[in-house]
Amino acid sequence: MSKLVVDVVEASNLMPKDGQGSTSAFVEVDYDSQKQRTRTRDKDLNPSWNEKLVFSLDDPLSLSNRTVDVFVYNERKDNRRSRNFLGRVRIHGSSIVRQGEESLQRFPLEKRSLFSHIKGEIALKVYSVSEEEKKKKPVSGEKEGKVKEVEQIEGKDEKKKVSSEESKSKSTPSSKSDEGKSKTPQTPKPKPNVVTSTTTTTTTTVQHLQKQGKSGEEKKVEVARPVMMHMTHNQPVDYALKETRPQLGVGSGGGFLMREKAGSTYDLVEHMQYLYVRVVKARDLPAKDISGSCDPYVEVKVGNYKGTTKHFEKKLNPEWNQVFAFSKERIQSSFLEAVVKDKDLVKDDFIGRVEFDLLELPTRVPPDSPLAPQWYKLEDKKGERKVKGELMLAVWIGTQADEAFSEAWHSDAAAVNLEGLTNTRSKVYLSPKLWYVRVNVIEAQDLMPSDRSRFPDAQVKVQLGNQMLKTKPVSNRALSPLWNEDLVFVAADPFEDHLILTVEERLAPNKDEILGKTIIPLSSVTRRLDHKPVTSRWYNLEKHSAAEGEKKKEVKFASRIHLRVCLDGGYHVLDESTHYSSDLRPTAKLLWKSSIGVLEVGILSAHNFLPMKTKDGRGTTDAYCVAKYGQKWIRTRTVIDSLNPRWNEQYTWEVFDPCTVITVGVFDNCHLQGGASDKASASKDSRIGKVRIRLSTLEMDRVYTHSYPLLVLHPSGVKKMGEIQLAVRFSCSSLINMMHIYTQPLLPKMHYLHPLSVNQLETLRHHAMQIVALRLSRAEPPLRKEVVEYMLDVDSHIWSMRRSKANFFRIMNVLSGLVAVGNWFRDICMWKNPVTTILVHILYLILIWYPELILPTIFLYMFLIGIWHFRFRPRHPPHMDTRISHADAVHQDELDEEFDTFPTSKSSDVVRMRYDRLRSVAGRLQTVVGDIATQGERFQALLSWRDPRATAIFVLFCLFAAIVLYVTPFQVIAVLFGIYVLRHPRFRHRLPSVPLNFFRRLPARSDSML
Repeated sequence: MSKLVVDVVEASNLMPKDGQGSTSAFVEVDYDSQKQRTRTRDKDLNPSWNEKLVFSLDDPLSLSNRTVDVFVYNERKDNRRSRNFLGRVRIHGSSIVRQGEESLQRFPLEKRSLFSHIKGEIALKVYSVSEEEKKKKPVSGEKEGKVKEVEQIEGKDEKKKVSSEESKSKSTPSSKSDEGKSKTPQTPKPKPNVVTSTTTTTTTTVQHLQKQGKSGEEKKVEVARPVMMHMTHNQPVDYALKETRPQLGVGSGGGFLMREKAGSTYDLVEHMQYLYVRVVKARDLPAKDISGSCDPYVEVKVGNYKGTTKHFEKKLNPEWNQVFAFSKERIQSSFLEAVVKDKDLVKDDFIGRVEFDLLELPTRVPPDSPLAPQWYKLEDKKGERKVKGELMLAVWIGTQADEAFSEAWHSDAAAVNLEGLTNTRSKVYLSPKLWYVRVNVIEAQDLMPSDRSRFPDAQVKVQLGNQMLKTKPVSNRALSPLWNEDLVFVAADPFEDHLILTVEERLAPNKDEILGKTIIPLSSVTRRLDHKPVTSRWYNLEKHSAAEGEKKKEVKFASRIHLRVCLDGGYHVLDESTHYSSDLRPTAKLLWKSSIGVLEVGILSAHNFLPMKTKDGRGTTDAYCVAKYGQKWIRTRTVIDSLNPRWNEQYTWEVFDPCTVITVGVFDNCHLQGGASDKASASKDSRIGKVRIRLSTLEMDRVYTHSYPLLVLHPSGVKKMGEIQLAVRFSCSSLINMMHIYTQPLLPKMHYLHPLSVNQLETLRHHAMQIVALRLSRAEPPLRKEVVEYMLDVDSHIWSMRRSKANFFRIMNVLSGLVAVGNWFRDICMWKNPVTTILVHILYLILIWYPELILPTIFLYMFLIGIWHFRFRPRHPPHMDTRISHADAVHQDELDEEFDTFPTSKSSDVVRMRYDRLRSVAGRLQTVVGDIATQGERFQALLSWRDPRATAIFVLFCLFAAIVLYVTPFQVIAVLFGIYVLRHPRFRHRLPSVPLNFFRRLPARSDSML
């Protein structure tokens, strides 16, 4: 009997139907009352099936008079019997070819009714197989594979007859490839908005129904299921943001973690099992040396992994309190052994040991209390008898959610020494509390210069740590000068530096005389929370004199200075750019508002890292992550020697403003050898890449799991350093409070009541970055300066031709909407589409006679546009875009200029070339600015009588227009004006209009410029 085969390959660009921007699609094929369907592809707008559905052909001659109906549906998860229509395709039997002549065809999905909203297409191969073609002996391996495929579809048990042919076909590469999928040269390439990854595959079951009349049996064929990942629009495929589906909250090995999952708060990461050993202390150890004591330490061994505590000299009752963590995935032993040894110069002596069976160990999942350690009697090497001494241990199996995880020695860091081990641990840091220090220098009294015959040219120099500012010289010289000038600094709490004020007289260039000096501790300065001025004070100036070659000595009190000094707590001290700031709260905690939600981030893993350094002749990377949001910084543990590290660490932040950004950076640890050597202390942690996620783009209580490409701009161009996989969830505690936040100012009130200048903010931001970097670099383990500066974008203000071009094209993209509206209106005026132009005429007349409908119409139109765009809203967070950044087409010399130091370190020829290039760009900008000024000056010339004739014409026209507009109703004027603007092209001419000719003849000041 002949067969009809419908090979359902894939579909693309399907309509979202599940309410979450995706669809779970399956295909149902109906031929001659025979219905078959494919399996369901969950959450995929571009599903791939590669399934063959076989139908019986009772009369092959009647095939040309029949049709094959292919339906695409969305399967609803709430009710498996319910489905949504996604489109259909009807194929006439006359277009169906025989086997061997088929090719992949793409059919656009059709509507079922007039009101169906359908889009997308489906790829099919439809062909017929006759009885005679099946019985023909295959000539080549390719035909052999096809015959075998058809017989599998029919369900005939003929394995014994073709066993020899199958063995030949398996040895042939072409046959082997054709068994899993059809090899068709005409198959088009995948569309650029879909990335198919074959690295993650699962085993699925392909069901084929057998011949009618026989019992249907299922044949399982293992095929690779590609993971369809969505990417951002216009991004290169390799730089795209990919959606992933990790097994969150479940351990890779299952076991107790799957049963106890409800007790763990780590629900955004994959649970990793660890064997924890806490070595607390020992007592009553035997003496091993002549002095009657020993130098004990403990060696913890599990299979090939060994961890060692520090050793104590001459101590029989030592206390270590160290924790060891062994990854259960890498354990290849069923026993744990803790051996107590005595440190010796030649060979360490054995004291005793304790052994545990790993299958008998207890498990612990937080928030359970820590496991209490117990005393264990030491045994000899064979474990046959007890020896003197006891060891206190606690041994359990836990996860990375355990409190001991961050402080533990990890088995994957066995090659790191004790000094470098500190630099591998995960930590949480807090930024120092930053204050703006405002110094209002009012006046000074009774200054005493060295030359009493003249009035001093005095100015005040104020210094706070590395920050130094000076007042402007006084306009009227006197012994009691008046400045009344504000100087603003940045200070970190707790305050380490004092405020030093010096009154100086300028005697000559680079030569100043000190007239007085005072030191003010910041701990005694008043803290201000609002804009009300604080009380001013007089400070005594200490007069110093110094003989040549001698130290300065205090002589006597000479004069005093009037100051108003305060710590401004009403400002937010900017330490990062306002475009992607993570915190906008004021310094003073009394002014903080309650949090509106919680941000949870799971740092899962990374893959395909590029080697950052060489070790033993091969490339390697020791990667760790740093995340910054608000004042809280986190650092994950360092995964040693891995290009595909797995962290699976979860962190939480309080959210006070949704319009903030979290930054996650990845770095290569270059300080694993500790700080002993000069080379280790001088090396810097290398940048691998960073990710920014704006919280306002996230839906509430939704878990976003994506793989983010780590893109770094090098002097050679943009480079992908790898990918990092994150899980992000933003939970809101009060929707009303969140909506209220959108109506509040972005920054605290003081930024608007007493604003700081742009130059002040940029200078203060730079100082704040330096203070934060200095304080965090003094932590243990240190968060190094190069890491903090990269996370805070310390060099974002440096000139870059690439950034300038990117910002220019951003402006053009914003203005493109206005240009599109202008082009549309021009088409209306030119009657490109008469029907549309007539409708615009009618709408214009309605709005003129009913002007109260203008504003409601505009807002209703914007409402409808917003509702329409809701269906196509982004379903994933935005990411670094190389096209927007203009990084994919940047010139090599522009990159070299961007990475140049400041001041420059290039040769004079290179600097001259770049200066000339900058002059040419500035010349174009100068021309544009001049043209804009010219048009404005022509408007001013209308009534300035610079051109008497033009001004007289305009004045008379204004008088005539006033009379006409007074006696004529406004609606009539508006109708006549609209009809004139929208007149038919037959009544137009290509010459400029009279008003435009008049305006272009008006004078401007450009002819007065030199």
